[in-house]
Amino acid sequence: MTAIIVEDMPPALAALKAELAGFCPGVNVIGTANGVVEAAKLLREKQPDLLFLDIMLGDGTSFDILEIVPDLKAELIFITASDEFAVRAFRFAAVDYLLKPVEGELLKAAVDRAAHRIAGRGGTADTASLDLLKQTIRHPGQLPDRISLHTSENIVVAKIKDIVRCEADSNNTRFIFSSGQKSVYVTKTLKHYERMLTGHGFFRVHQSHLVNFKEVVKFKKIDSGYLRLSNDDEVPVASRKRGEVVEMLR
Repeated sequence: MTAIIVEDMPPALAALKAELAGFCPGVNVIGTANGVVEAAKLLREKQPDLLFLDIMLGDGTSFDILEIVPDLKAELIFITASDEFAVRAFRFAAVDYLLKPVEGELLKAAVDRAAHRIAGRGGTADTASLDLLKQTIRHPGQLPDRISLHTSENIVVAKIKDIVRCEADSNNTRFIFSSGQKSVYVTKTLKHYERMLTGHGFFRVHQSHLVNFKEVVKFKKIDSGYLRLSNDDEVPVASRKRGEVVEMLR
């Protein structure tokens, strides 16, 4: 695969090229750029399979590049410093990102995922997730109101308020909605989404169930308890969670 790197810090650029050479020998770096203008010129001449993008550049951001060159077909891997808001944005948009300094094994995993996507759908850029990412980055003080869910067949950008509950299935998660949408099956763990959605009023009432408490309509005091939700689903409450659930309902 061919790659272009957009990075305005020479030490970071050299480090990423070294990690690619060591962990991803099948990736051929065909160009580098240190800013928005230089990257836009380069991408008009060359169409790489992979595009590594540092977010903050001296003359703008990597999102400016995507707007100047909107017909990119490259798979995108963002590179960022350890910024809490940026990392949260990447997680909600479900786009690949790497933290500086880039670790070789994580880099290889990201490149492998990109190769799989290229083989499966031609490497077309995921505009819905990118739009969500841009919105979240621009408003760092606000919790995102949408989440990008990647299934085996497509990408669903859902409103968080429409999620009634999430249910674990081994290392996968099923999302159930209130708005008549079909459930969505995602190959990530329930724990992954628990971390993301707790601030939105979700609570893990059971090992297999994460519930939007705004959708709770009744607590049934049978055994350790059951919650009835707005869509008439009933979810068991784990005995160790009963006290917290009752307190939250109060």
